[in-house]
Amino acid sequence: MASLSIPSAGMAHDFLALGALVTRLDPGVIPFTEANEYLLHVSGGEYNVAANLSTCFGMKTAIASAIVNYPIGRRIEHAVQKAGVTPYYKRFEHDGVRGPNMAIVWSDRGQGVRAPVVFYNRSNEAAQQLAPGSFDWDAIFSKGVRWFHSGGIFSALSPTTSELVIEAMQAAKKAGAVVSFDLNYRAKLWAVAAAEQGKSAAQASEEAAKTLRKIASNVDVLVGNEEDLQKGLGLKGQDVEAKGQLDPSAFFGMIKNVTQDFPNIKAVATTLREVHSTNRHSWSAVLWLDGKTYQAPAAELDVYDRVGGGDGFAAGLFYGLLSGKTPEESLRLGWAHGALVTTTPGDTSMFSLDQVEAFAKGGSARIQR
Repeated sequence: MASLSIPSAGMAHDFLALGALVTRLDPGVIPFTEANEYLLHVSGGEYNVAANLSTCFGMKTAIASAIVNYPIGRRIEHAVQKAGVTPYYKRFEHDGVRGPNMAIVWSDRGQGVRAPVVFYNRSNEAAQQLAPGSFDWDAIFSKGVRWFHSGGIFSALSPTTSELVIEAMQAAKKAGAVVSFDLNYRAKLWAVAAAEQGKSAAQASEEAAKTLRKIASNVDVLVGNEEDLQKGLGLKGQDVEAKGQLDPSAFFGMIKNVTQDFPNIKAVATTLREVHSTNRHSWSAVLWLDGKTYQAPAAELDVYDRVGGGDGFAAGLFYGLLSGKTPEESLRLGWAHGALVTTTPGDTSMFSLDQVEAFAKGGSARIQR
């Protein structure tokens, strides 16, 4: 089995993501039925990683996505610009009434025994219309790209978005870039996409696994927990509910199945989270890389907003690997950064590299004077 090989620094882009840009409307701890005000966060599972790598870790990142020429689209563009992420946009015109639109994710934070609530308005979403040919990959990759990343949420939006992911991955491999993919299996999204084609929920699950397996055959680094691996890739494993949430045995036990079906995959990583209440989580992370296993420490988190923690983990891990850190150091950076992201509102990093490194090395919450 070949080991993970990362292109050297000095290229135009350390990291390029492909995914949907969205707005997340956050009423805080107020339930939606009573909320009158919302924070607006610019987000997207793939974009969050690019933004984190730029703002916290100082890397040169880019995003390929859809943008609509209307005020919400411009609001999103401003956020991307502020984050220092280079955009490659497929532009759409809004008809003034129905769209196409930039998607909205509604997410309240919950509190204590009250769980967070998440639902979507992805009606007539511009990103759903992205398809092979939407981007000139040869031109983009000719500038130099070290690492390419996409995810399961974007792949689920339409049959053409998953085809676009594969097109981009093949261009990335041709250019010598590392290819990563976050499974982020969301049954609700796959079910809606299947229903639009007249398929049942059972057929939706089968189609999702078929599509994600095709994508995974192009991947070097896979992010996803054992449930993602089972439901997203159709792999067999032990009952995901029949173990402690911080026990990595189920995850590591599935690696043989992953590598047997996908010998191209050189690394698999995930966070481990045990939810005691909305605001109290036990947190760890694990990595399988080039045949060896690694586990981060367990930390007790006082969670402010859990959304974005997984993308924070991916960003820290990728930064470590791109920077030539050891697997242990890379995993700890991902674990530390993901933990910190859960302490602030929004989906992206508000931290400096010094803060992440301090926590990764065992720092505490003592006041810094």
